[in-house]
Amino acid sequence: MEALVYLLNFVFDAYLMILVLRVWLQAVRADFYNPFSQFVVKATNPVVIPFRKIVPGFAGIDMATLLVAFIIACSKYSVLALIGGQAIEVVSLLFISFLFLIKQSGTLLFVIMLVMALMSWVVQSRSPAQMVFHQLTEPFLRPIRRIMPDLGGIDLSVLVAFLALNVINIFIGSLIPIWHYL
Repeated sequence: MEALVYLLNFVFDAYLMILVLRVWLQAVRADFYNPFSQFVVKATNPVVIPFRKIVPGFAGIDMATLLVAFIIACSKYSVLALIGGQAIEVVSLLFISFLFLIKQSGTLLFVIMLVMALMSWVVQSRSPAQMVFHQLTEPFLRPIRRIMPDLGGIDLSVLVAFLALNVINIFIGSLIPIWHYL
């Protein structure tokens, strides 16, 4: 049973992150023709396109994709509760799913910044993924860079962002005492 729960967690979490990436790529107006962007769009189109016919965008935000992401989060906790033989209230399910969506977005930002930092040490030339990662993280790192003093070419904005994301993650985790069991 543990293996099944692990596998379901992975599948739900991975697809949810790809959906969040789709919204995020559109929000920062990342290069649509980049191979990484094309992967995200093609992986999410089968689920998102039918919802786009019903749910319009709002203020440049892809509400259809956000709705699909929320439904995926709700489905995850519903399926896990069924497997565990637990009852879950609708209000609790919606609240946990909303917090999970926020938490996964922060985790995704953390992972992308970490991969970007590692790539900057290893990869000599700009790869297509590195260009998109830069477009994704720049709106978060630019305000930190404006505040931080110049340290002779050393960019600590990623470190400050990591710290802030961990504080937010701990705060969200404290809102749900049983977070680690879900």
